[in-house]
Amino acid sequence: MSWTFTDAIPPIGTITEGNAWNGVDLLFSNIALNRVLRFNPDSGVVSVERTDTNAANGLNYDADGNLYACEGGGRRIARYEPDGSSTTIVDRLDGRRINGPNDLAIDPQGRIWFSDRVENVGPDVGIDHSSILCAIPNGDGTYRCVRRTFDTTMPNGLLFSNAYKTLYVAQSDYRVIERRELRAYPVLDDGSLGEYAVLHDFGPHRGIDGMTLSLDGHIVACTGWEVSGPGGNVTVFDPKGRIVETHPTLSIRPTNCCFVGDDLYVTSIEGRLEVAKNTGMTGGVLYPSGS
Repeated sequence: MSWTFTDAIPPIGTITEGNAWNGVDLLFSNIALNRVLRFNPDSGVVSVERTDTNAANGLNYDADGNLYACEGGGRRIARYEPDGSSTTIVDRLDGRRINGPNDLAIDPQGRIWFSDRVENVGPDVGIDHSSILCAIPNGDGTYRCVRRTFDTTMPNGLLFSNAYKTLYVAQSDYRVIERRELRAYPVLDDGSLGEYAVLHDFGPHRGIDGMTLSLDGHIVACTGWEVSGPGGNVTVFDPKGRIVETHPTLSIRPTNCCFVGDDLYVTSIEGRLEVAKNTGMTGGVLYPSGS
């Protein structure tokens, strides 16, 4: 089935990211302008949801509808409260600052898994590795941060399988000596990760940025760029990593994606929010439970 993308709003001109659906509106981040935007698919109206977001990138909801953000500029995972305030969830690992939280996935236990990268953080470098970290609730409203990968050099998007038994991770390091892979890590009973399997190797081309999961377990990923390969695409993988569909985007570098019903919304490096209507797929999400 071929998908046709059109612009849902006029391009903003600076990077959009972090798509998150709450059952009524689609939220997405506008990193360079330090804001989160709200888009209503029924009315087509876009508005500013929040400002002063410390270059927030990834956004996601937990099972109770709380909104969390990866604040790259603030070097923290934040919870955005309904009254407009924010709460720091974690900003340190073993006493050292995290560096550049990028994207996040939340499991039914309320654990917040996120990619953290040593990249463009200036002289005050904290932890000396780029890894998947996890903020674990202590039961009293506080969280502790633990490291979950020891073999990533530039993790990007991440998401769980529908049963939360597998964590899919985009290892997307642009450096020639490193890898660009879609990896599948088994989630062990103690919350750690087992040895990963490579589902897809992108070779010299751009790997995955953000991705989302369909209700039937397919991985729907933003891939490609104008530098090499087939250009900007949404690539659909089955759970074993086989490519089952590819769909060219309007964007030269799509960044993230999210289902709203059977429509797929995609953000991009040039500030687009584009949509493919009636894809024949729907999203598998923790919240809202009815979606």
